[in-house]
Amino acid sequence: MSDTSPICAGFAPPPVRYYAERRDRDPGWLDEAGQALLGRAARLVARGAVPLSDRLELLAILRQSQRLAGLDEAAFDEEIAQARTRLRREGLGRGTIRLGLALAAETGFRCLGFRPRKVQIRGALALLRCRLVEMDTGEGKTLTAALAASVAGMAGVPTHVITVNSYLAERDAVTLGPIYARLGLSTGMILEDAGPDARRHAYRCDITYGSNSDMAFDYLRDRLRFGPEGPRGLRQRLRRVTEPPDARDEPVMRGLHFAIVDEADSVLVDEARTPLIISRQSDPEEEAAWATVALDIARRLTGGSDYRIIGDERRVELTKAGRETVARLAAGRDGIWQSPIRRGEVVHQALTALMIFKRGEHYLVNDGKVQIVDEYTGRLQPDRSWSDGMHQLVEAKEGVEITGQNLAMARMTYQRFFRRYLRLSGMTGTAREVADELIIVYGLVTERVPPHRPSRLRYRFPRVFRTEAAKWQAVVAEAQAEVAHGRPVLIGTRSVAASQAVSAALTVTDVPHRVLNAETHAESAAIIAEAGIAGRVTVATNMAGRGVDIALGAGVAEAGGLHIIRTERHDSGRIDRQLAGRAGRRGEPGSVSTLLSLEDPLLDLIQAPVTRFCARLPLIGLGPRLRLFDLAQARAERSHARARKDLVRQDRRLNQLMAFTGGLE
Repeated sequence: MSDTSPICAGFAPPPVRYYAERRDRDPGWLDEAGQALLGRAARLVARGAVPLSDRLELLAILRQSQRLAGLDEAAFDEEIAQARTRLRREGLGRGTIRLGLALAAETGFRCLGFRPRKVQIRGALALLRCRLVEMDTGEGKTLTAALAASVAGMAGVPTHVITVNSYLAERDAVTLGPIYARLGLSTGMILEDAGPDARRHAYRCDITYGSNSDMAFDYLRDRLRFGPEGPRGLRQRLRRVTEPPDARDEPVMRGLHFAIVDEADSVLVDEARTPLIISRQSDPEEEAAWATVALDIARRLTGGSDYRIIGDERRVELTKAGRETVARLAAGRDGIWQSPIRRGEVVHQALTALMIFKRGEHYLVNDGKVQIVDEYTGRLQPDRSWSDGMHQLVEAKEGVEITGQNLAMARMTYQRFFRRYLRLSGMTGTAREVADELIIVYGLVTERVPPHRPSRLRYRFPRVFRTEAAKWQAVVAEAQAEVAHGRPVLIGTRSVAASQAVSAALTVTDVPHRVLNAETHAESAAIIAEAGIAGRVTVATNMAGRGVDIALGAGVAEAGGLHIIRTERHDSGRIDRQLAGRAGRRGEPGSVSTLLSLEDPLLDLIQAPVTRFCARLPLIGLGPRLRLFDLAQARAERSHARARKDLVRQDRRLNQLMAFTGGLE
């Protein structure tokens, strides 16, 4: 790839003289409690009717848009030039935001051929106020972000539009590039294979598109470049004043000014369970030696007496007797096996690899390599690996070549990274479940923007079967019934293994279908493009959830629209809502049914054999059975929330230690 982004070609990036970021200070419990109270009060206001002030703002913007619509091209370009000058001079005030949004809306119409709706303008207003905007799927969040980014860019605020993957970043940057170009703004995009010069060039543009992982790691690499003093250290300040800029020594980014995060709950909450780590690799032979021994010892332990599985937290715990057994089995070995603490940790990891991590659910083995499956998106993550030796243990478990372990050189959490932005906002279709966490951790107040048209999506009563086999039979029968009515059907599953089970059941009954999972990701675009055709049956993991738009084929809307069959409940209710949101978009008709079984993996989180046995009895009604799933899902969500809090606490402790020793602040 060339060192110049194709969208940003011809743009001469200015040198970086100031690296903008907010100093991240850890809030105390009193601060968190105060933020939570303020957030709840703000959400009560945001959930109600549109405030009078917002109505007046929208009316003023629409009037401005009508005035601009009457201008010819030359006069409109002159209006843009004057507005840019005013925005640069006055900044993001009420009057300038009105003018900027009116210009961006009219520019969108002239460049793309459609006018932004009121809900999109209201969403852009909320983004510029640093809110977390909840908009239904299909309401045009991509254009909403473009409106806000355009205004910020014209005001001279370097803006990052952050997506969940590089594909979406490139797609949105290319699609919306004409709007930005007409407004005189340069646009860059961060691609996975881009080198430092190309990334540096993209970040110097007015608006930069990229994935959350790409931007976060670029920032972390900059922190390593700055050294222990950070960008505001005395040495860096003197260097900026006394030395001419050298492109090779310059940071890749120019600071953290303003971020608009798409699918914000995924980025700010779900991804926040995984720390950002820059690492170097260890010796694969050494890793293979201890991993093989650890698995051998773990397989010789006895469940119940040597270890127990804590279902609701999906973790393994060594007992006192188990530690004694490990010591006996490790006797005579040197190295880590002589340390009681270290050998206990290693065997604990080995038990986790054997008992918790499952092939087809948490990972796949492709071309002799273990590849992680993202539990929220269903996509493969070939460039990621588990830390603390877990990846090597899974490789040893599967009998593939064992790779070197990534040893951390620098680390940071997503929470700490995003809190460093001077201005932060975001969008998603599912925010209400985590609204409290967003206000406490990021200071983001959630604002609900109602849909342009009332939803016509209809939910059917869920059904719970005693066995998984009975559930698959019901799924096949329901799919056949909907296909007979000329409707397309999307069957959602949690894992690759579950999607294969559904596919096998459909194949037995000769139902034509296509499967979309991590193994068929190369065909995802073609499968999604045909998923809305009448009579088409598609089986998919979470890859068909967040960010996927299924266009309805001819006659499908008249037949009732897309029908969704949810075959499992996920660890998070937000993912269930994301899948349901593939139907009934933009006021289209659609329906959702939920078919579950008492053998579903989610219920493994409930260690209550008597309760589950009673639920299997024929006389037990639907309500108590559904309550089991509600309880299991609530436990999973609490467990994930605890994991995120623990990660933040651990990051705070490391940050304090590094500050004490002169490390990164």
